[in-house]
Amino acid sequence: MPRQTRTATSYPGVYFVEAPAVGSNKIEKIYYIRYRREGKVVEEKAGRQYQDDMTPARAAGIRSSRIEGKQESNTQKRQAEMAVKQAEQNKWTISRLWAEYKKCKTNLKGIVTDENRFKLYLFPSFGDKQPSELIALDIHRLRVSLLKKKSPGTVKNVLELLRRIINFSTNNNLCESINFKIEMPKVDNEKTEDLSPDQLSSLLQALDESTNIIASGIMRMALYTGMRRGELFKLQWADIDFERGFIFLRDPKGNKGQKIPLNDGARLMLTSMPRTSEYVFPGKGGAQRVDINKAVNKIKKAAGLSDDFRPLHGLRHTYASMLASSGKVDIYTLQKLMTHKSPVMTQRYAHLRDDALRQAADLAGDIINDAINLNCTTIVPLAKKLNNA
Repeated sequence: MPRQTRTATSYPGVYFVEAPAVGSNKIEKIYYIRYRREGKVVEEKAGRQYQDDMTPARAAGIRSSRIEGKQESNTQKRQAEMAVKQAEQNKWTISRLWAEYKKCKTNLKGIVTDENRFKLYLFPSFGDKQPSELIALDIHRLRVSLLKKKSPGTVKNVLELLRRIINFSTNNNLCESINFKIEMPKVDNEKTEDLSPDQLSSLLQALDESTNIIASGIMRMALYTGMRRGELFKLQWADIDFERGFIFLRDPKGNKGQKIPLNDGARLMLTSMPRTSEYVFPGKGGAQRVDINKAVNKIKKAAGLSDDFRPLHGLRHTYASMLASSGKVDIYTLQKLMTHKSPVMTQRYAHLRDDALRQAADLAGDIINDAINLNCTTIVPLAKKLNNA
């Protein structure tokens, strides 16, 4: 492309070249300014005649401002813009921290659930913010908003995820942290769900009538073994030792992998399950399952169970309650069967066992009293008979 002819104006350091206007073939003048700054010659575009409404006088004014340092040069502006852009890219936002957190926590449990919580509840409000930009009111508003449609337990899990992300940034000195404590909603973790004999009978009938083999199988397995939802989703055929009668649990909550007994009910159910994947209860495409709420809730509804009964978690509680109320299982054994890390969680079932033992003790007392009464009715007539002889 040939060099454009420069034409000087009546203003020192201001010249123009002629070129087609943007979007048309009309010729317009493009003004440039030339000056020195810090001993170096600076030459830059001032603007176009029509597009920018530029005139020689305005270009001269821009030149004077540049010389006096009142305005930055185009190069300085570009450098400043690049610096701002770079600073934005280097900001440790909540989204960026979450991405880094996942990289460093390769064996993170419940990653799918946490990812969903982040996308649904944290990203919309806090994704582009740094921890230091958050204030207590932001967290309060999120907590209040979520509590209107979610359970306290769910809201607590969301806020705990946010706290984990922020603690990760603090522990690794990535950015400035928050200067307040995240307030958690109060959660009643002592809720113990159970089914009456009639409800249990209705549920078993609904399971028999269900055409969803996976959903009914998972619910039976929860009832027969007390396994957690995540443990059921992770369960593989290789984890079941039919010969020795054990089930290997992969990363049970709060513990390393461990074994629980395979009872007859679970064994019978498993032998009737088709093997279409390495997973006992596979999800889409034979991969590990991540959800089954819709299917199990349909069975729950067919059984006429209450709306607040949680199908899988509730059946785990039912399993524990049945064992505890039998009076034949001590708390330590129940703790091992439930794979509780500490006996604290198992203690919620202690009263059921105590009631069963109390009933057994009362039964023993009744038997003894019956024996005493029988003995008295036998002895008294015999004494009268002797006196009359």
